[in-house]
Amino acid sequence: MTDAKELAVQLAQLSDAELAVVVAVATEGRAALAELHAVAAALTTTVDHAADVIDVTPDTILDGQDAQPATPDTFGQVQATPGASGIPVPPTGMPVPPGIGGYTSSGVPTFESVRDKVEQRYGTSQGMGELDRQTPVGRSVDEQWDERRKAAKERLEQIRKSMRGNDND
Repeated sequence: MTDAKELAVQLAQLSDAELAVVVAVATEGRAALAELHAVAAALTTTVDHAADVIDVTPDTILDGQDAQPATPDTFGQVQATPGASGIPVPPTGMPVPPGIGGYTSSGVPTFESVRDKVEQRYGTSQGMGELDRQTPVGRSVDEQWDERRKAAKERLEQIRKSMRGNDND
């Protein structure tokens, strides 16, 4: 995690409107900070929104600029370099609403994103099962299953009849 002094320096560079949005987002859902959240939310509606314009810098490296050294993707691996967690981090000063992309600001998947993935996988497996049953191989497997079930049922009936026959003796 970022050092508190570094975080304070970054927050100090934000405009009032941007800082109010960051505080509102960071305190949302925290009972102990409900009053601070209410104040920050009220400020976001009253602060001049003309200050919300954020400079956009090109991704293309212009002549004379050095490229940043490439860092390997660590994706939260053990002994990964700090600051390279594999989770996309928005540029400094840009407010981040919670839950965008299916992850919280700390990188934990949201309940909704997990539920959507499970439902998608379940639907895919249902569809694949239906398609498999419609192929010749799938139909033959179903027919084999039915034949085995019938044979087992007939054999069970034979065993029951033979048991009843032995009881009468």
